[in-house]
Amino acid sequence: MSRVNNYLIQAQQAKERFLTYDQDALIAKLRIPFDEDYLYVSMLGQRYRLDRRTGDLERLVGADWVDANTFGEVMTLLDLVCDSREDRFLAGRWKNMSAFGLMFHQNLLEGARDPWADRVEQDPEGFRRACTALKGRALEIGDIAYAIEVFDGLEIVLQLWFGDEEFPASLRFLWDENALMYIKYETMYYAKGLLLERIGELM
Repeated sequence: MSRVNNYLIQAQQAKERFLTYDQDALIAKLRIPFDEDYLYVSMLGQRYRLDRRTGDLERLVGADWVDANTFGEVMTLLDLVCDSREDRFLAGRWKNMSAFGLMFHQNLLEGARDPWADRVEQDPEGFRRACTALKGRALEIGDIAYAIEVFDGLEIVLQLWFGDEEFPASLRFLWDENALMYIKYETMYYAKGLLLERIGELM
């Protein structure tokens, strides 16, 4: 079976799992708008609606709702909707994304040249414009940094350090210390990939 099919299967399973949840409880937990057909949520600066009967996603583009059933969108948004904790709250302190995982995962993130960091370093103004379009707020950490809301006040920080003679450019990802109250560690990677995809489209 192809990898693409595996992705589709996982996304469909996430939708089916959503349908097993008490949707009134989700609405109360998240304090989100709803009607008979949809739950309405925001993610990465964009408006989504979640079909209450099928779990399908649509994203608002201009005045139109368009299909948003990509693997990254489904897996990230349904994890946040379904499994964010009732007692979630932000600590207000940033933590490097690699610090949330095991040493095995940390090692995977180190030692290789980052093509995204190179791309952003080559077009910093395009990066700034993209982050601003996603309603990011500039931070005074690193050479360029923006905090972009993922969901329900939870932000992800993209922190760029320009390269020099000794070290290549580095693009780091920071989350609030309490991020795991909102999102699973594995899902952080889906959210990161989705954010980079959005930025790439806007640059």
